Amino acid sequence: MKNNIIQATRLTLVCMVFFCGIYTLTVFGISNLAPNNWGFAKNENGYYNNVGQSFTSAKYFHSRPSAVDYNAAGSGGSNKGPSNPEYLAEVQSRIDSIIIHNPTVKKKEIPSDLVTSSGSGIDPHISVQAARIQVQRIATVRNLDEAGLNKLIDEHTENPLFGLFGTERINVLNLNLALDNLK
Repeated sequence: MKNNIIQATRLTLVCMVFFCGIYTLTVFGISNLAPNNWGFAKNENGYYNNVGQSFTSAKYFHSRPSAVDYNAAGSGGSNKGPSNPEYLAEVQSRIDSIIIHNPTVKKKEIPSDLVTSSGSGIDPHISVQAARIQVQRIATVRNLDEAGLNKLIDEHTENPLFGLFGTERINVLNLNLALDNLK
């Protein structure tokens, strides 16, 4: 019995050193190597890059819808299934709004990320396709060249993590801030 207690105590001490020290410092070190926009760091304008924000003006790229009205304190999805009539009506309303504000866009061209909210409800990103279908509206409202807007989209496109995980995406806040800085 004495032998078992000594072995258990040694194992406990080794695990404490490893998990409370070495493992924690390793994860902390890796997180510091990650790009700055992975955390909730404010950008140079004082906005949080990783929290979705509502853009409804015709002169801006619109964000992904939010199930929590972009409130990071209560992030979460809607928990409504794809057959829920209320959810379907909400999605149809978003589709109708996109078509009204972007008359050249056909229903089949609308990407799902412009009509469905993310699991967190505060996703700051949209797909490249979601940005591109808004180009003509913004170019008309701001009296800008569509080619220049497409170039801006290309400049703000983020690649998948390590080229493997996820898809190309665009941070809407950063894109709209760059849009405001266009001459």
